[in-house]
Amino acid sequence: MRRLTLRRSNPSVRASDRGGATGMAEENNETLDDLSKRIEAAKARQAPPPQLDEHYSQAQQGWRMVTELVSGLLIGFGIGYGLDVLFGTLPIFLILFTLLGFIAGVRVMIRTAKEIQDRQEAPHGADDE
Repeated sequence: MRRLTLRRSNPSVRASDRGGATGMAEENNETLDDLSKRIEAAKARQAPPPQLDEHYSQAQQGWRMVTELVSGLLIGFGIGYGLDVLFGTLPIFLILFTLLGFIAGVRVMIRTAKEIQDRQEAPHGADDE
């Protein structure tokens, strides 16, 4: 690994001996430009490679759909159990709202699957024109 060193100007040399203030500003600009280029090159070497694997996004979409189904079931179960405890009719609302939660979760999964399918078909439709 290269060590970064900054050059310091000699304080005993006057500004007039170095070409005045403009000469010093140009030298500083060149040094800063060189430093910026070296920093960018170091960042480019350490940057992670772009993610090219599509299977990660497919897995994420699958987990999203599973999460939507389970959340629908849990919300339905919670509402049903709460109503059963409130009214004292334990299995009726629990079963009813668990089924409604399942149906809602499946509907959301189907909607998500359609969104994914539309997104995948969109680039292919543009190529046909």
